[in-house]
Amino acid sequence: QVQLQESGPGLVKPSETLSLTCTVSGGSITTNSVVWGWIRQPPGKEPEWMGAIDASGTTYYNPSLKSRTSISRDTSKNQFTLQLSSVAPRDTAVYYCARGSQGWSPWGQGTQVTVSS
Repeated sequence: QVQLQESGPGLVKPSETLSLTCTVSGGSITTNSVVWGWIRQPPGKEPEWMGAIDASGTTYYNPSLKSRTSISRDTSKNQFTLQLSSVAPRDTAVYYCARGSQGWSPWGQGTQVTVSS
């Protein structure tokens, strides 16, 4: 059974870079036909897909966030990471990592990130 767990700081200052790691267990991030993605949900809003990385390491980004987003991976640790630069209070959200294969499932439990000075 695949499980995902997000980790990273819960508080980030404006203009800094947010960095989160997703650790995957029960499955390999190099499995073909599967992508690994980041999704966030700001308070009171719908979830927003941020981007993903596939088995070969190819990345895909939401065009609205592409200029500030970077997704990478460490196959030796079965982890993938999200970096979001130049954060602002509007980036405050619960951030989730998820497995993508004909839909997003499962998701990690999510981690609250607040952008504030």
